[in-house]
Amino acid sequence: MTQAIREQDEPEAFTEAGESSVQGERFARAARSFRRRPKLALGICLVALFYLAALFADFLAPYDYRSQSRRELLAPQTTIRFRDEQGGWHARPFIYARRVIDPLERRYAEDTSRRYSLALFTRGHTYKLFHLIPTDIHLFGLQDESASGSAPRIYLLGTDSLGRDRFSRLLAAARFSLVVGPLGTLLACVLGVVLGCVAGYSGRFVDSVLMRAADAMMSLPLLVLILAARAAFPLELPPSRAVLLLVTIFIAVGWAEMARLTRGLVVTLREREFVLAARAIGLTRWRILFRHILPNAAAPLIVQATILLPAFLLAETSLSFLGVGLQEPEASWGNMLMAASDVTLLRNQPLLILSPAFAIFLFVLAVRLLSDGLRKGKR
Repeated sequence: MTQAIREQDEPEAFTEAGESSVQGERFARAARSFRRRPKLALGICLVALFYLAALFADFLAPYDYRSQSRRELLAPQTTIRFRDEQGGWHARPFIYARRVIDPLERRYAEDTSRRYSLALFTRGHTYKLFHLIPTDIHLFGLQDESASGSAPRIYLLGTDSLGRDRFSRLLAAARFSLVVGPLGTLLACVLGVVLGCVAGYSGRFVDSVLMRAADAMMSLPLLVLILAARAAFPLELPPSRAVLLLVTIFIAVGWAEMARLTRGLVVTLREREFVLAARAIGLTRWRILFRHILPNAAAPLIVQATILLPAFLLAETSLSFLGVGLQEPEASWGNMLMAASDVTLLRNQPLLILSPAFAIFLFVLAVRLLSDGLRKGKR
């Protein structure tokens, strides 16, 4: 009896060990794949970093992106120090208070008589983490800021013309810009792939109708069409409706190029030997299309998607820059770049004013690295 129980337990233990071994082998294979494709790993890390920053924007931002400090308009970035004016070293970083030395030219100087230490997980304005959990904990801030109302603010990227913290607005803007562009690209690509598959695998009439519609859409200038569609709606839109409107516009104008490319790939691949073999064994047309043709067309479709994404992201930025996208006091990378139209301000603070442009550049670069890594992995 005991031997029988032992014999029944041994297969279970062997199965658990086998599953653990298979999972370990999969993890090792994935690690080797990332080592062989550094572009893919770097692209994934950068894209994940952007979306984590957007998800935890209120926690990472030291201040409310809409709050204004009338006494600190166009203030420069705060210098974080470890060494004081006397040459003494401090383990905890600190800042000096600021004072205005020229209110007309907005020139500031440090007041070395007042020093404020930095701290992690400080209390500040109240917000809802994930739009669910009310809290007032922020990643960093001044140690005695909540205890003293006269404490200065820490500005990593300075302030804008209304005295709002640029760093807090940059993080808040990521939530809008990183939803509208990628979501519009994804849905436009899905619609374009479906219509392209239908056109390439259906009869001549359906193919002609869909491709003439795609040609008509591609002949229209993208930005002019987006502006015309946006002009049909009121300027004052809440952020949720602005996201829905812009995503709908991007889907309407972006499906044509993807449909054109998908149709050409389907027409090319449907006469290949593996498709003829699939027909010979009796597979349905839809199974052949989505299980055999589309996987072999994935690489050029991914490249096309990465071409559309920067176009849509720049279109959203252009709309907000022109004042017909997301409206103030809400933040997007486009309406933050409106400050670049001031040549004097751009000359004095070029890196601070163009920080949204650097964020757009890094995100687009991350997407291209990601797509390049995926494309090489499919070869």
